[in-house]
Amino acid sequence: MREARNPGSIHAPFGAYSHQIELRGEDRMLVLAGQVGVAPDGHMPEDVAEQFDLALANVLRNLEAASMDVGDLIKMTLYFTEPVDADRRRAILAGRLGHHEPCMTLLYVAGLAAPSIKAEVDAWASAAGPA
Repeated sequence: MREARNPGSIHAPFGAYSHQIELRGEDRMLVLAGQVGVAPDGHMPEDVAEQFDLALANVLRNLEAASMDVGDLIKMTLYFTEPVDADRRRAILAGRLGHHEPCMTLLYVAGLAAPSIKAEVDAWASAAGPA
């Protein structure tokens, strides 16, 4: 069983995320490698927000391959090498996650695996029972 909570003893979330998700029982756990903004055909856009959108699409493709969906996401860490407009970032998240609010951390870093990579998403998911 999964229970998302925003304890009253902690400030309200600053965005569309949950402070904590507790896992209990026989859930399957899926841990993803960091997903970057590269399309299936190998194309990588220059724009950091476009890379972020593609990285999220790749997270969702990984979930689908594991017989999971967006509602199974429990934790995401977002890495950016340059600023992304907050409204645009929120719109991209809403477009990909809908109303689902996993635990989330956002970090700005000096660099990722290659200079052309400007966005990366690390994700964890959990689903009940066997696939």
